[in-house]
Amino acid sequence: MEKNDLLSSFGQKVQEVRLYKKLSQENLADLADLDRTYISSMERGKRNVSLLNIIKVANALSVSPEIFVKGLGEINE
Repeated sequence: MEKNDLLSSFGQKVQEVRLYKKLSQENLADLADLDRTYISSMERGKRNVSLLNIIKVANALSVSPEIFVKGLGEINE
């Protein structure tokens, strides 16, 4: 899996959980102590998210960080 595909898949998983929890990007950003534009770019696969921020988002959504990365595959560079 290429880097851009990996980031897009990760972002899509975050968005799916956020929508399931009925949260806006702004709500999630507030809960995770991140900027709304950061959440937006993460969900669109435009941001390479740090481990710390993955954990912040997972905690804000009350899920395990594993849910976002499990099954994403490997990067072929």
